[in-house]
Amino acid sequence: MKNADPAGTLASLIQKAIQKFSASMRVAMPCEILSYNQSNQTATIKPLIRSITDVDSAPIEDVPALGQRLMINGYETYCPPVYHRGDVVLVVFTDRECKGILQGQSSGPQYSRQHSIMDGVIVGVFG
Repeated sequence: MKNADPAGTLASLIQKAIQKFSASMRVAMPCEILSYNQSNQTATIKPLIRSITDVDSAPIEDVPALGQRLMINGYETYCPPVYHRGDVVLVVFTDRECKGILQGQSSGPQYSRQHSIMDGVIVGVFG
């Protein structure tokens, strides 16, 4: 019988834990717009990358969309985003819980949520 290598077993266990953690961390993801509310600039989106279990992710509701503040002909202009059903957008996921941030409140280490799919922000549309 072959003797088990404790160092190899530990390394394998650590590697699996890192892979599991990395698979659950969200940074950015292409998503499809299912519906868009122009008045409050939020969307319901469908992630276009499957989960680690190879299952389609559930839709995410009330995802805020960033507008742009531009200088046009010397005048500062706010340009709200416009999205349509079927648009493919890029969604980034904030380092910490972001709902309070949208009202100008800080978010810090007292919030345990990090890179959560619940803290996505639409930053733009592809093509």
